[in-house]
Amino acid sequence: MGADADRDGTVDDRVAAGSDDAQLVSSDLVRGATAPATGRAVVAVGVADDDDADPLLLGQDPDATARMQDADFDPADTLDPDREVEELELSRCALTISVQTSRIDVSLIAGRGEVVAAQRIPASSLAVDADADSIFDMLIGSVDSVLHAVGIEPDEATALPGIGVVTTGRIDSAGGTVSPPGLPAWQAFPLRDKLSDHYQLAVKLLSSAAAVCAGEHWRGAARGRRSALGLVLGNGIDGAVVIDGRFVGGTTGNAGHIGHVCVDPYGPACACGGRGCLEAVAGGAAIAEWARTHGGTDPSADAAEVAEAARRGDPVALATFRRAGEAIGQAVAGVVTLLDLDVVVVGGPLIAAGPVLFDPIADGYHRFAALGYAAPARVVPALLGRDGGQIGAAAAVLEPAVYPVG
Repeated sequence: MGADADRDGTVDDRVAAGSDDAQLVSSDLVRGATAPATGRAVVAVGVADDDDADPLLLGQDPDATARMQDADFDPADTLDPDREVEELELSRCALTISVQTSRIDVSLIAGRGEVVAAQRIPASSLAVDADADSIFDMLIGSVDSVLHAVGIEPDEATALPGIGVVTTGRIDSAGGTVSPPGLPAWQAFPLRDKLSDHYQLAVKLLSSAAAVCAGEHWRGAARGRRSALGLVLGNGIDGAVVIDGRFVGGTTGNAGHIGHVCVDPYGPACACGGRGCLEAVAGGAAIAEWARTHGGTDPSADAAEVAEAARRGDPVALATFRRAGEAIGQAVAGVVTLLDLDVVVVGGPLIAAGPVLFDPIADGYHRFAALGYAAPARVVPALLGRDGGQIGAAAAVLEPAVYPVG
């Protein structure tokens, strides 16, 4: 991306919450379309905030195998402002919907992962007592607004190949229902069928981990790698895998669910009913609880605040992240040893902790990845940021042979 390009944050930071018009994020891709007055011409793809940064955290390890090589990237994907921009090709665009705890984001994503237009339904619009159909109608309004932003009428949406939906909470792939925890009215809600019936398009449903894994493999830190684990660290921990160049869901679609792999058989009880699960040791909620019960200076601190304390050198916070990071490294080493992976991409809110998390992960990984083929460092942070899930949802629509999801 050229030096003059606007790169101040992700699409998440730039979408005007609840505005009547969707934001035209990448106007260069839309010839003849008129952006709303509030629109900004920006392409939001995974680019490091600092041109001199080593986003894969491997700069001090010359033997690391996970560093991306020039050959891993298609030169046509470079965002050089001088290159000729092709006209938007609807058959290579996907509508994406991200249903999160506190918001719903809608985007149109082009074939190289560019977010073309986007709109958000903020938490303030998602009233706890709102009924299911009212929320769905609000969603349809946002989708139509995104389509209008690029000059597409809703009844012309059939020119698109499909809709990708990424959601928190339980997904029933067979029934096409979602149960996002932040939307009580949408428990077991038949979102797939309702969207498909309304727009006459195929709809793919993805978990947050599946979407991040697909996005990072398609356009992010795992690009060009045959086999990868995508790991999402938040209050909970989830994962998904690509094996031999193809997303693997497993029998029930839960392959890669690393959060409930046991890392300590005598450890804390987990909400799943198990004991010593990775999530119970290293999830955001577990981090906050361990700091609180081991003398943390702020008993009300959440994981982000514990991370900030660790960066200031607080010994309890540092010990908390040491425990969590080494457990993550242990679990990841087991998965890499089992599946012979090229790279593990770590995303989610907790990666903002930085070295206080990644250094212990590396130590735990090296301690437990004992076999020669598994030993080289290969744990890297996600590159696509908060857009990664929606980019992954687009991958499932545009590359269904590679990312076959529900």
